Amino acid sequence: MAISVNNNLINYADVYKDNGLENTLDKDYSNMNDTELMDACKEFEAYFLEMVFKEMKKTVPDGGLFEKNTTQEYFDDMLMQEYAKSATEGEGVGLAKMLYEQMKKTNTSV
Repeated sequence: MAISVNNNLINYADVYKDNGLENTLDKDYSNMNDTELMDACKEFEAYFLEMVFKEMKKTVPDGGLFEKNTTQEYFDDMLMQEYAKSATEGEGVGLAKMLYEQMKKTNTSV
């Protein structure tokens, strides 16, 4: 996974490119089978939940034994990513299923 550091801030756009999210969003879904479509919907749900988790984490005040640094921020972001992936396993929160049903309905009507 490539990470570019600029003025002590990590460019997370590169991280998402390496994870394939950008490739998933650029795909043509009209010719996908059901499994591929559901996988894409689950990936979107994981990304959405990751953003929600990160915003929730911002509400927690900083402090503690250790000073926050770039490495800790990177680790926290990776941890949020894994939490989001775990939350989408099985039934997830239902967003992927709703997206799948909507996209399937749209695909069959064309």
